[in-house]
Amino acid sequence: MRQEILVGVERRRRWSDEQKLRILAEVGVHGAGVSEVARRHDISRQHIYQWRHEMRRKSAQGEEPTVLLPVNVLPEPGLRQRPGRGECLVEIRLANGRGLCVDAAFPDAALQRLIRVVESA
Repeated sequence: MRQEILVGVERRRRWSDEQKLRILAEVGVHGAGVSEVARRHDISRQHIYQWRHEMRRKSAQGEEPTVLLPVNVLPEPGLRQRPGRGECLVEIRLANGRGLCVDAAFPDAALQRLIRVVESA
C-alpha cells in the first residue's frame, strides 16, 4: 500500500475562464475523452463536468451568448479549389459576411480561436 504524506499548506489551484475553456475545448479533439483530458491536466473528471455546467450557466445569463448558425453540407465532389491554395474541404460563412476555408484536419481549438478573431475584426 502506497501512502503519501503532505507537509505544509496545501493550496487549491485556481483556473481562469480562459484556461477552463482551453481545457474544455480539448475534449473530443482526435477522439480524446473527458478522462484523457483530465489526466493530461492532472485534474479530476468532475472538474471538467463542473466547468461545462458553469460555462453553460454563464452563457444562459448572457455573459457569453451562444449563437447557432445554419450549416449547409455539400457533397464531396463539390470541393472548391482556392487559387494557389489547394482544396477547401470546409467553408465557414460567418454572420458578419466573412468566410473561412480550411482543411478538415485543421485543429478544432485553432479554428475556434480563428473564428473569434475573424468575427471581432
